[in-house]
Amino acid sequence: MSTPSAAAPSDPTSVAAPVTDHGPAPAGAPRRWGSLGSIGLVLSAGISVQFGGALAASLMPRAGASGVVTLRLVAAALVLLVVCRPRLRGYTRADWGTVVVFGITMAGMNGLFYQSIDRIPLGPAVALEVLGPLALSVAASRRAVNLVWAALALAGVFLLSGGGFGGLDPVGVLFALGAGAMWAAYIVFSARTGRRFPQADGLALAMVVAALVFLPLGIAESGAKLLDPTTIALGSAVAVLSSVLPYTLELVALRRLPASTFAIMMSLEPAIAATAGFLVLNQALTATESAAIALVIAASMGAVRTQVGRGKAKSPDTLGS
Repeated sequence: MSTPSAAAPSDPTSVAAPVTDHGPAPAGAPRRWGSLGSIGLVLSAGISVQFGGALAASLMPRAGASGVVTLRLVAAALVLLVVCRPRLRGYTRADWGTVVVFGITMAGMNGLFYQSIDRIPLGPAVALEVLGPLALSVAASRRAVNLVWAALALAGVFLLSGGGFGGLDPVGVLFALGAGAMWAAYIVFSARTGRRFPQADGLALAMVVAALVFLPLGIAESGAKLLDPTTIALGSAVAVLSSVLPYTLELVALRRLPASTFAIMMSLEPAIAATAGFLVLNQALTATESAAIALVIAASMGAVRTQVGRGKAKSPDTLGS
């Protein structure tokens, strides 16, 4: 996998200078295409992770929620170790601290979310989870217009839930909200890890940490079920769709996108989840859910226009300095 060689900015809400697979882009290279490319990476990651989540929901009767998370994290860690072959020397204590916290964050985010979708439907679970990134977008944003997009996306999220979550399992709701908080932390530490480690080395090491953290829980719940060949194959597919592809794409995207824009774009996740639920789990979309999808797409399009407009408003010489 080729990765931009320039590090992300130290401030996660600022914009990095555009880079290519062979180093920093020339001063005259248009920032617009770099921003749009990063946005495409985020969208691809969202599609992959939600269809992986739908597949995971169908796998839970075979292995349980903790068992599915364990299979996903262990398989993802093995794939990333083979592909990235991260080096272990030359890092500071702060670097290792960052990657360990990133791994714990991934373990918590996955574990809480899968416990949630074991109790409540996929669409409402993702709708609740996305409140974490939305809160981050409000906290990290330096432009008033981003508050508008966040509010619009939040309205769509609640509309997708049917106007309220009172009819849902309260434990499932709490798990989803906890997953949202961990998702916000994931955004922050993914960006920090991308700045401290080359290519996807930090992601591979963090995934090993996440797998080691969750392995005892998966063994305790599922035991020998984790050794079933069909379960292993399905769990590996979930790992690729829900971990390897999206985390790698998001890590690369966070080198170029401000955290506030990235977080607002995460509001697309409930819409993607509803589509995945329809295609994989036969969960039909209602008129209200369709209207909600329109709202979150409008919010994400607004975030895209804000990001691209910001890049055009500044000269290449002042950006990333």
